[in-house]
Amino acid sequence: QVKLVESGGGSVQAGESLKLSCVDPGNTRCMGWFRQAPGKEREAVARIYTTGSVVYLRDSLKGRFNIFRDKNTVYLQMNNLKPEDTGTYICAAIGVSSPTSCRVAISMGYWGQGTQVTVSP
Repeated sequence: QVKLVESGGGSVQAGESLKLSCVDPGNTRCMGWFRQAPGKEREAVARIYTTGSVVYLRDSLKGRFNIFRDKNTVYLQMNNLKPEDTGTYICAAIGVSSPTSCRVAISMGYWGQGTQVTVSP
């Protein structure tokens, strides 16, 4: 059982930055971030393969968000945060054998508990 541990959430004002971290003791090949705003469905934010290749970044977040990893830790750098970025950010991982598989994976095998991000106007 892979246990993902997230950290870095918090409350900030619009325009500020946060960096989320997720430690995966299993160093699973494909890791990603999802988010869920109150009353909305969960949505994919970004995914990264073990090589460091970013295989997915939500179009609407390009230019503000970035994902990167260092060994078994994946980071989500969030800049110029907006109130609509408020939500629970959840780390996820799945063991796949290629960047393409990482990008197209329909479901993730492991999930973290989530960390809350609140952005005030």
